[in-house]
Amino acid sequence: MNEQKSIIKAYESAKKNQLKVALATVVQVDGSAYRRPGARMLITEAGELTGAISGGCLEGDALRKAQTVIFQQESMLVTYDTTDEDDQKFGIGLGCNGIIHVLIEPINFQDELNPVALLQMAISDREVGVLATVFSVKNARSAQIGTRFLKKGDTYKKKDIGIATPVLEEIESVFSNSDLVKNEILILDDSHSIFIEVIHPPIQLLLFGAGNDTIPVAKMADLLGIEVILIDGRANQATTSRFPTVTKINVSPANFALEGITIDSYTVALLMTHNFEYEATVLETLLSNKLSYVGILGPKKKSEKLRERLETKELQADWSNVYGPIGLDIGAENSEEIALSALSEIKAVLAGKSGTFLRDKQGPIH
Repeated sequence: MNEQKSIIKAYESAKKNQLKVALATVVQVDGSAYRRPGARMLITEAGELTGAISGGCLEGDALRKAQTVIFQQESMLVTYDTTDEDDQKFGIGLGCNGIIHVLIEPINFQDELNPVALLQMAISDREVGVLATVFSVKNARSAQIGTRFLKKGDTYKKKDIGIATPVLEEIESVFSNSDLVKNEILILDDSHSIFIEVIHPPIQLLLFGAGNDTIPVAKMADLLGIEVILIDGRANQATTSRFPTVTKINVSPANFALEGITIDSYTVALLMTHNFEYEATVLETLLSNKLSYVGILGPKKKSEKLRERLETKELQADWSNVYGPIGLDIGAENSEEIALSALSEIKAVLAGKSGTFLRDKQGPIH
C-alpha cells in the first residue's frame, strides 16, 4: 500500500510540474520473479522512478521503454524472459527463472479515468476495489488496451470504447461476483488476457499503549504501510511528537477507547498498555467485534488471567484469534525485536501462513 501511495504522490507532483509520465505494471508472471502481478512503477520524462517492478534489474530497461511510450503516447507490453541466458548480455539476468510481462502505459492527466486515477480511486478509502487490465501477449508490439475498469462497492468506472464484446462480458461477469473475486489472469483467446487485481485496504492496527516499547511498533508499521491508531489513557504519552507516523491518536479511558473508530475485516489490535484493568475492558469490546487478530503483550499467564476474568462475566467469545504472548518465536528480546516479531505474526495470520522457514517449504514460495 505504501508503494501505491508513493506512486499517487509522484503522479500529483508530476501533474503539478507538467512532467509527462508513464506507468509500468507487472501484469503476468510465468514461473519465478522478484515481484508479482500488480507491482507498479511510475516513470517521468525526466527519468524519475517511483515504485519498482523487480529487484532492480528491470528498472533501467523499463525506463528506456517508458520514455519511448511517453514520446509516442502509445502503450506497449514488454516481456522479460529470465529463463533465457541471452538476457545476461542486456544486464537483465535475474536468476529468477521466470517470464515477466510488463505493461507500460502513457498517462493523460486530462483523462479522469487514466490508470493512475483509477488506482487512486481504488485506494481512496477502506472499501475493497477491483481493477481490470486488458493486454495481449500475442500482439505485444501493438498498442495495448490497458487499465480501464474499476469496481468498488456499487461504483463501476470504465472506458469500454473499442473493446471487443467478449472481453467486456468477461469483465462484467467477474465484477458481478465481486465477493468471489481474486487476483488472477484470465486468458480469453490468443489476443486477449485480463489481469484482475483486488485492491485491499491497508491493515488498520489498533495499538493500545503509548509507552516506549510501542514506538518501534508504530515506526515499523508505517514502513509496512499499516495504518496505526494509537489508543491510550495518558495524554502526556500519547502525543504526535512521540508518534509522528500514526494515523490517529485516541486519548480516552478504556470504556471509550474504541469510540469513533470503524472496525472492518482488515482491522487488528495489539494490547501493549501494561495495564491489566485497561486491557480487560478493551478486550471485551474487541472480542465482540470479531477481529482477525488480537495480540496481547506479556507472559501467557497474563493472557490466561484476562480470559478467566472475561469468562466470569459469561462472555460468549471466540478466542481462536487471540494471540498471547504476541509474536513469532524469533528470540526477540528488546522493543525493536518484539515489534518485528509481533508485526510478522500479524502478517502471517492475515495471509493464512504458519511463519516457518521458506527454505523448508515444498514448491513455489508464492
